[in-house]
Amino acid sequence: MVAYMYILLCSNGCYYVGSTTDLGARMIEHQNGVGANFTSKHLPVELIFYEEFPRIEEAFLREKQIQGWSRKKKEALIHQQKELLVTLSKNYTQFH
Repeated sequence: MVAYMYILLCSNGCYYVGSTTDLGARMIEHQNGVGANFTSKHLPVELIFYEEFPRIEEAFLREKQIQGWSRKKKEALIHQQKELLVTLSKNYTQFH
């Protein structure tokens, strides 16, 4: 079964990262305020990025990985800025 990791832009400017097996239905839930506690408080939300995976477990692991990223790193992923994504992935001590 196909699964998705997705990123929403909320009305407060924050990003919400989630995973699901039915992206269309999940978006309807988010827009109706029943998708998640966070998004229900920051409607409307806009789907700005998603990745497809063969299994929900993989999508969930990717969700957890991206949730730990900085805003800049999430934006590099969203905008497909691979060079910047690599730079932001490096340990900060490498820049001293």
